[in-house]
Amino acid sequence: MGRCDDLVITGKSGTGKSHLLMAIGRRACEHQLYVRYARCVDLLDDLHAGLADGTYERRLKAWARPALLIIDDVGLGQVKKRDNEPTAAHTLFNLIDLRHGKASTAVTSNIALSDWGRYLGDATVAMAILDRLAMLAIRIDIDGPSYRQHVAEKRASAKANKKPAKE
Repeated sequence: MGRCDDLVITGKSGTGKSHLLMAIGRRACEHQLYVRYARCVDLLDDLHAGLADGTYERRLKAWARPALLIIDDVGLGQVKKRDNEPTAAHTLFNLIDLRHGKASTAVTSNIALSDWGRYLGDATVAMAILDRLAMLAIRIDIDGPSYRQHVAEKRASAKANKKPAKE
């Protein structure tokens, strides 16, 4: 703790990325660290709301404050396109740049890192985000089957194997 390392976890949906980050976040809380969690799309919506109501700087500083910021599900959820406002990439860049080397950021994504530019609306700025994260990051790529799919198949199999009740 205290090294300001970042963490980037990628992999298909259902492979345990979010579960792993929540466990890390819980452990950080047990060590009395200030932790904040958000889905990427919700974090971006909050920062964009700050542009609309004049509280952007205050919100940005609040998001930058935690010792560990967990940004879950980059690539899931619809990033809203806004006229005359910075792209989602610029907004996320401002936050990552503010935290870079000062606090730890943990990110999960089920899309390839090369697709972040398309998702966030600016490939160049997305690469700058990844460059900052990668500099101090532990990188994990989880390749495996979906746990949710496994549970669904077990439930379907259990239902199929049940004998009909006798009347």
